[in-house]
Amino acid sequence: MWDGSRPPILVLMSETPVKQQNTAAFYGQAVASFALAMAATAVGIYNLQGDAWVRGFLAIAVLYLVTSAFTLSKVIRDRQEAGQIVSRVDQARLEKLLADHDPFEKL
Repeated sequence: MWDGSRPPILVLMSETPVKQQNTAAFYGQAVASFALAMAATAVGIYNLQGDAWVRGFLAIAVLYLVTSAFTLSKVIRDRQEAGQIVSRVDQARLEKLLADHDPFEKL
């Protein structure tokens, strides 16, 4: 029973996001797809009609593109994870502020 001396405290339930895990089949498919694409590109460059320097240039360009794609995906993932951490800290601060707030307290 509420005695009127202090209002009940509202405690907010924070929704902790569930970390999603990829299945082994999805991981295997991604690795196999990447390997197949790299192998097909290597065979295509090797069988290309042209000078060795042209094939070498294309091979280096493909390797540069692949490393740039990996770096970009890592940067995007890191930025997203950092945003989630900041969001969780801000949410915890807001919950503490709301829990400590007494609307009936005299200013």
